[in-house]
Formats: sequence, C-alpha cells, structure tokens
Amino acid sequence: MHELDPEFRTPLSDWTDVKRWRKAERERLIAARLAVSADARAAMSQRIGESLDTLIGDIAGRMVSLYWPFRGEPDLRPWMASVNERGGRTALPVVVEKGQPLVFRAYAPGDRLEKGVWNIPIPAEGDPVLPEVVISPIVGIDPRQYRLGYGGGFFDRTLAAMPFKPLVIGVGYELQRIATIYPQPHDIPMDRVVTEAFKA
Repeated sequence: MHELDPEFRTPLSDWTDVKRWRKAERERLIAARLAVSADARAAMSQRIGESLDTLIGDIAGRMVSLYWPFRGEPDLRPWMASVNERGGRTALPVVVEKGQPLVFRAYAPGDRLEKGVWNIPIPAEGDPVLPEVVISPIVGIDPRQYRLGYGGGFFDRTLAAMPFKPLVIGVGYELQRIATIYPQPHDIPMDRVVTEAFKA
C-alpha cells in the first residue's frame, strides 16, 4: 500500500511499537525544527503571535498560560509581554513531580525565574492559577489535532485534572504536521492549532 500512497502508514496497534515510533518521530521533528534558521523561526514566531491575537480576541482580564521556548519552539515571549501590556495575565507551567499534572504559576516579564526540570525557567514563587487559555508547543500535530509532545504525558494529565475545560491551542510550525500520532485513549486533542500559515 505504501507504494501506491506515500502517506500510507502501517497501523500500529501495540503500545510498545507506538512508543518506539513516537520517539523516533520526535527526534526527527525536533531536528527539522532546529535546522530552520533562527531568523526564520523568529519571523514565524511573530506571525504565530499575530494569529493568536486574531484567534483569542480581546485579551484584557484573561489568564493565558504559555511556555518558555525550548529546542527551537516558537518564541512567544514578545507576545507574552504584549498580553500583559494589554491587560491580560500570563502564566507558565511548572513540573511538580514526574507522573503528576503540571501546575500553572502567574508570570509576567521581569518576574524572578529559577531553573526547573530540564533547566527550563519557571516562576520562582507564586500561587497556582487556572488559565482559561492554554498555549502548548507541539513537536508534531496530526490532522485530528492530536499533539505529539515530549513523551512525559504532563500535558494530557494536566488537562484531564483541570476543574474546567480551557481553550487549548497548540502552536508550532507547518513542518511539524504529520499524518498521525497514533492517538491513544489518554491523548487529548488541541482545540485549535496555530502555525505560521494560520488562517482564521
């Protein structure tokens, strides 16, 4: 079948096979993302921020969780600053413990940071908050908006544990689109996906 249809993927039913495939695909996609020049990634990140404004609308009074960019992810820190300037509030996710949901702590540019897991900066203090918009970086994304992440399961656990359903937006680059992530029962799809090619 793969000779007739280059998009054909042999179905993977065994979780061990899916995990092995996801690991290899994750490495391939991160390498592809890092191969893009820093200037091109910066331009794409700016377009993603503009598209988030279009998608979310009036930001005043709303709490938005973002992320600190890691390994070539879109850098939305300038957009984060603009959210705060326009009366919105922002937060960053914090890994508390392996196998547990993330917590979100309020963060605005200039607040004190400390190193968290994988040396990713996190807010040094602050009570947990509950964002109404959660922006999550993707490693890969499929047509049904299932996200391939880093494999820790933190994101899915966190969404499942939240007391209400936030608007969940996956952000990444067009080059991260894939045919499938072989979604499993624990995987939670994004509500929307924004890349540099987003059209409202």
